[in-house]
This record gives sequence, C-alpha cells and structure tokens, in this order.
Amino acid sequence: MLTDTHAHFDSVSAVRMACVRQAIHAGVTRILAVGGSPELNEAAILAAREFPGTVRLALGLDRDQAGLLSSSESQPFASTEPSADISLAAIGEIGLDYHYHPETRASQCALFADMLQLAGRRDLPAIIHTREADEDTLRVLMEAGSSQRRAAGRLGVVHCFTGEMVVARKLLDLGLYLGFSGIVTFRNADMLREVARVIPEDRLLIETDSPFLAPVPKRGQRNESAFVIHVAECLARLRGISVERIAELTTRNAEDLFGPWPKA
Repeated sequence: MLTDTHAHFDSVSAVRMACVRQAIHAGVTRILAVGGSPELNEAAILAAREFPGTVRLALGLDRDQAGLLSSSESQPFASTEPSADISLAAIGEIGLDYHYHPETRASQCALFADMLQLAGRRDLPAIIHTREADEDTLRVLMEAGSSQRRAAGRLGVVHCFTGEMVVARKLLDLGLYLGFSGIVTFRNADMLREVARVIPEDRLLIETDSPFLAPVPKRGQRNESAFVIHVAECLARLRGISVERIAELTTRNAEDLFGPWPKA
C-alpha cells in the first residue's frame, strides 16, 4: 500500500485515467495530485474528481507564476477552486527556484509568502519546491509559515528534496517533512542517499513528481505514480528495512500530514 505524495496530471482525460489505473494495479493506493499553475490546478481537480478514493488534491501557484498574475488573480488559485465535492489536502506546489530565473527572486519570494499565508489561514500543509534558494526559502518559511503548524511539526513538506544534511536539519527543525523522488536512485546522488538513510522515519515521504524524474530503472521514460515503488525499494535498501515497512511508514506519514484518504 504505497502513497505517491507528489504527482502532476495531464489535461487529457485518457492519460490521467490510465496513469491512475496503472498506479492502483501496482499497489499505489494513495496519490496526491499537485497543482502549481492554473493549468496544473485544473488537471489536479479533474484527477481528484475522477478517482475520489485514491487521489487527493493540492492547489497553489508556484515560482513560475511570480509576476504573471495580479494580486486578485493569485488569491487563492488564479480563479481555480475545487468544487464542494472535493476537499483540499494541501497548498502546493509553491516555493522558490533561482536556477533558471534568479532575476524574479523578489516576486518569487512575495508569491511564496502569499501562498504560505493562505495555507496558514486554511490550516493546511504546504508543498514546497526549493532549488538554489535555500537561504530565502528558510527565511520566508520563518516569516510567513504558520507558527501553529510549525510548532506541531505539520508545516508541510519540501518535495523532491535534493539538499545537504545541514539544510535537511534546518527544514526538519521548522516542522517539515522531506519528500524523496526518483532522484534518490540516480547514480550521482550519494549525498542525497545519505540524507535519506538517516533522517527520522516519521519525517519521510516518497513521491514521483510525475511526469518528471523517472527513477532507475525507468530513466528516460515518462514518469508515473506506479514507479514510486522504485523509490520505496531504494529507501528500503538504504535504511536496512523491508519495502513493506517503507510503504507502511510513508503512508502513515502522508496521512499524518495531509489527513486520511477518504473511501470512494
């Protein structure tokens, strides 16, 4: 019983439905459909509606939306809201990425703070992206993240974590979980594997970030939630426990952070 805590969905219905059905067949019984833009938000809503017992929903505006929307459009999701039959599990994906567009640093930080404040008002965890922006990520989390959720150890998750141990410790201290994707299986990811080996088991989540970052042995393919088993297998080897145990504890952690998945 595996949980993929970060999947992006296609706008084409047949593609969405095939991916979820393949995941269920592979034993991935819980998926968090994650937004980040008006288009990704809409596809996530459709996936959650199509598979209400398997797919839960996260909506937000990510760093690529910084400076593109007016303040009214960005509250709360660029005019994209779930319907009454779908509840939100988290605000995300949100965060900072200075790799491609460091010139938008100020507007990224402003949007990130807005989204964190929205998560606090709704008492929801945040799903956070950070790349080459550790200092600002930590600063904005301290300034705009919910102090109550931080104190409870439920502020959110840094998804697709790729940082060093010193950064991991700082994030854990802020009440965050760390999500490990297919990157942990890559040949050059020794530093990341060491982090994954030693962090507390109650802070560990697994994900695909599909359709990106397919794990070994699926490199070069379009990623999908069914492939999260390869992340689980890698973590099981690193930590010296069974895949079943990794599935159990990461599913428990996902429900501790995002709440229980409803029955269809």
